[in-house]
Amino acid sequence: WILFESDKTCVVSMKAIQVAEAGAPEVMKIAEIPVPTVGDNEVLVKMEFAGVNPVDTYIRSGNYPVLSGYPYTPGRDGAGVIETVGANVKDFAVGDRVYVTGGSTYAEKAVKPTGQVYRLPDNLSFAEGATIGVPYFTAYQALFHKAHAQGGQTVLIHGASGAVGLAACQLAKARGLTVIGTASTDKGKAAVLQAGAKHCFNHKDDAHFQEIKELTGGVDIIIEMLANVNLARDLPILAKFGIVVVVGNRGTIEINPRDTMMRDATITGMTMNNATPEQTKTIGAALFAGFENGTLKPVIAKTLPLAEAPQSHKDVLEPGACGNIVLQVNN
Repeated sequence: WILFESDKTCVVSMKAIQVAEAGAPEVMKIAEIPVPTVGDNEVLVKMEFAGVNPVDTYIRSGNYPVLSGYPYTPGRDGAGVIETVGANVKDFAVGDRVYVTGGSTYAEKAVKPTGQVYRLPDNLSFAEGATIGVPYFTAYQALFHKAHAQGGQTVLIHGASGAVGLAACQLAKARGLTVIGTASTDKGKAAVLQAGAKHCFNHKDDAHFQEIKELTGGVDIIIEMLANVNLARDLPILAKFGIVVVVGNRGTIEINPRDTMMRDATITGMTMNNATPEQTKTIGAALFAGFENGTLKPVIAKTLPLAEAPQSHKDVLEPGACGNIVLQVNN
């Protein structure tokens, strides 16, 4: 911790990435800022690693609102050790290994309400813990709270080699679904199959929609990571009463509503911002069990130092993503 003097007051500070205005990745700068104060129902976590997700880039660029205003510290995922607990905190103690969700994780320390703090299984590293929040919570919410996936169904996961996609493959496989994935590289396809998919197609090949329809006769669930590209072609390969869960989108698209009518199909969108406390509690418990017994295993593609946060925001949007990117916050 670094001490500096301001108006004759000694303030404890920390290194953190700060964003003063919306813009390109380079608007992220390392700065010294005060360590936040811990409230009665909060904990202070010394961050070891922070996860990097596409949503971080959308917020930084101004496409999503910054709820806390400027300047702000990016990051929605992280893992580390609890250093301080608030007066009313009973479920956590100093020294607990945890992973966190929410915001402000690109920093040496972060204050979190207990509802955004989860115990990190002993068999996971801090780097792996930093990949849980957005990818696994999103995948679980999409599959089981939105699509109500059941064993024996068939699910198509577009962009399955990305962080959310690989998490969805693992979760769906563990629940007994037949998993079909798409990816754009041989490396990505191999990762998707390793994560539990029975089949994986190259989504750069336009014929893959027809091939999936011929293979399955129609899929029950589609987890859609890029709706502005795929949605119009998703609908004709759905089974009757099938559902498309839109997890990601970067533009507009025109669809034929008749494709939904003929199948009694459903299109639904989601964001974890709308998840209820009960849902996140359920997800946290299910994920802990899956990580602890080895059914679930995060895939880390790249580790960068905190100072290279701008590069991480470029890398996470590159085509052919294969796993998670994490920032090492404390050496």
